[in-house]
Parts: sequence; structure tokens; C-alpha cells
Amino acid sequence: MLTALLGLSAQPAQEEAPDKFSVYTFEITENIAPPIWRTTQQAFEEAESLKVDLILIRMNTYGGMLNTADSLRTKILNSKIPVWVFIDNNAASAGALISIACDSIYMRPGGSMGAATVVDQSGEVVPDKFQSFMRSMMRATAESHGKDTIISGNDTIYQWHRDPLIAEAMVDPSLYVEGVSDTGKVLTFTAEEAIMHGFCEGLAENIEEVLEQANIEEYELIKHESSPLDKLIGFLLNPIVSGILIMVLVGGIYFELQSPGIGFPLAAAVLAAILYFAPLYLEGLAQNWELLIFIIGLILIGVEIFAIPGFGVAGLTGILLVTTGLTLAMVDNIVFEFEWNIAFAEVVKKFFIVISSMFLSIILSLYLGKQLFTNRAFAGLALDRNLDKEDGFLGVESKPIELIGKTGIAESVLRPSGKVMIDDEIYDAVSEYGFINRDEKVKVLRYLHGQLYVIKDEEESKGD
Repeated sequence: MLTALLGLSAQPAQEEAPDKFSVYTFEITENIAPPIWRTTQQAFEEAESLKVDLILIRMNTYGGMLNTADSLRTKILNSKIPVWVFIDNNAASAGALISIACDSIYMRPGGSMGAATVVDQSGEVVPDKFQSFMRSMMRATAESHGKDTIISGNDTIYQWHRDPLIAEAMVDPSLYVEGVSDTGKVLTFTAEEAIMHGFCEGLAENIEEVLEQANIEEYELIKHESSPLDKLIGFLLNPIVSGILIMVLVGGIYFELQSPGIGFPLAAAVLAAILYFAPLYLEGLAQNWELLIFIIGLILIGVEIFAIPGFGVAGLTGILLVTTGLTLAMVDNIVFEFEWNIAFAEVVKKFFIVISSMFLSIILSLYLGKQLFTNRAFAGLALDRNLDKEDGFLGVESKPIELIGKTGIAESVLRPSGKVMIDDEIYDAVSEYGFINRDEKVKVLRYLHGQLYVIKDEEESKGD
């Protein structure tokens, strides 16, 4: 017991091979956006669970979203595990902020870092409120790496490990840093310049050379692997994919209204809604209140269609809420904390995606609805065999054919299908154009594939 307490062993000590230096690596090679933040969180959690000695980021990015970059910066600064970055060509804008947050920076020869002025998606410089926020983050991030105190005679000189003024000059072109930058130009460092001014520890061609530069010889590389779910989320967040999902959602609802009962179109619409909102919600873009707006909109549309005659306030409000929910779910809510003109521009851009997708979906749905059983390309979907008398089939005159041109009364709302009464008999019918309210006069336009098609009888209505 005594030997154990003293840290001694009763048995002769055996030399154990020292553990290898463990290095966890992951990449930031896309625009700084919510998917990168999700990847970073997962990478840090896994690195901490594995108790690695070092986290090494391979970076090649032109920047991205300011709030996401701030989240990554904070994550790195608060990490108990040292974090290094290897800039494999570019660390521009938000990438520069994230790089400066790391404990050590290595760069590929010919690489660059800087140009952190905040711009919008069209490349225009945004108002100073954004610039001020970015300047303060760059300055504070550089300051977080500390400074040395140098006593020179009676003077005390403080030398920053990474000069905050230089970091700020990467955002503000009006700053002048002697021997580093001129006014009127946003600062961007080459690899050699970054080394000269203390913003880079060395040059390397790859991660292995980074570790060699740091005199780390025995090491184990652990690479972060994106899960299939992460890849799927990244795919679904693509604006083009989001637009397609909106088209499926609207088209599914349209075709469901054209057919009796509940079937495949509604299932497709529900699946599209889930695939649209789920990744946005997981990435923190869609909030609970935006989902609630969308659901309330759907409920109002359902009430308008199935419970209230005509199409009025409830239906229009429902359409407005559905469109609003789809739009705002795509907008990062942090934009509302800054200039309203920037927030408005972002909302308009997402609204254009939503409304364009909905409009295109309606056009395609109307076209497919007419072509489905009349175009030869879809001939296999309908029975087209002739029932000839020679084969034993008897031809029976179809009475609905005689109804063409006759007028009647809508027994129910036609949205577009419903019931009509003609010659004191009730028939299933479809409105050829738009909705027809109950008790309105209708006229039989044609009979096709066992279905009456009617229009509102404008002349009879005027006569009344």
C-alpha cells in the first residue's frame, strides 16, 4: 500500500511505448454557412471524446456568413484542445477571422489571407454597422492571443503576438499601418507577408508538412468523415433543390384536389414539406414560429376548400401564410438585427425563389393535368383497347354525351370537381376554368373519358 501511495511499484518497472501524438483533422473548403457550422460542432465533439492532442483545420474558402463565422471563431477560442489551421490557398473574409482565432497558422506557398470587409451577396459593401461589428471581432480575436511585455530602459513596450491593428486593417480600408498597409486598400497578406508580420508560423504543402514544421514526428491522423445524413442535409439546403421541393409540395396539393380521397399526390406533398423544412430547422435557419405560420396557412387553405363555400379571406390568408413560412424559413434571422434594407433584400431574394417555384409548379400542374390522359407519352396510364362488337362487346349509347351544350345548376362548389344538376339529375363534373360556387348556373362544355366538363354559364348569370 505504501509503495502504491508513493507512486512506486513492487514489481520491476517495464518501459511502455509512448502514445503517438493524436491529430484530428477536418476541412472548411466551402462557403462559411450553417452546414460548415454543423460539421465543426460534430468535429470538435468527436475530437474531445477521443481526447486528441491537436485539432488541425484544412481551410480553403472565400468567406461566407458573418454570424456563422462568429460561431466558429467562438468555438475555436473556447476550445481546450489547441487548434491549428492550414490555409490551403485562400482564407478570405470570414475565413481570415476563423484563421486568426486558431492558435497557429500555416499557409501554402502562394496562399493568401485577409480581405475581410463585409459585403452582401452581390459583392456590394454593406453599411458601417456590419463593418464595425466585423472590425471589433477581428481586433478582439487578434488580442486573444496575448502580448509580450518588453522593458527597454525606462519604457515598457507591449508587443502583440498578432497585431490587432493589422487584423482590423483587413476589414477597414481607411486604416493605415506603417510598413504594412496604405489607406484606401483592404489588407490581404500573402503567405510570406503573413510570416513577416506574425500572422503565420510557416509554409507547408500539406498537413504532413505542417506537422513536420512543428517538429511532430510520431503522430496519428484522425480524419473527420461526414455522415450520409450530413451530406443529405447539405444537398437539401441547395436553393435549387429547395425550389424543386416547393414545386412538388404545391403540385402535390393541386393533384390531390383533382382526385377523390387521399392518395399519392398528398403523400408527395407531405414528404416534400418535411424534406424542405427539416434541414433548415436542423441548421438553425427555420424557427418554430416559421413552421407554425406554414402549418396555420395550410389549415386555413383546407378550411376554405372543404368547409367554406367560395374562395375568400381564409383561403387568401392561408396562401399568404404558407408563402411567408416558406420564405422566412430560408432566411437567417440574424439579418433582422442589422440594417432593415439588408434584411429586406434578403427576404425579397428568398421570396422570389418561393414564388417562382410555386408559379412554375402551378403551370406544370395545369399542363400535366390536361396531357396526362390525352398525350401518347402517357398512353400506358389509361386503358386504350377497343371493345369491338366482333369480340362480343355491346355498344351502349352514353347519355352524358347528349348533355353537351345543356345548362344546369352547381349542386356543390366545383374546386374544380364537384356535383351539378342537369335535367333534374345529378352528375359528377369538373370545372374547365376556375372555381364555380354552389347554385351558380353551369353549361356542359364537353364529355371526355367518362367525365363531364362544365363552365360557368355567363349568359344565364347575366340574365338573372
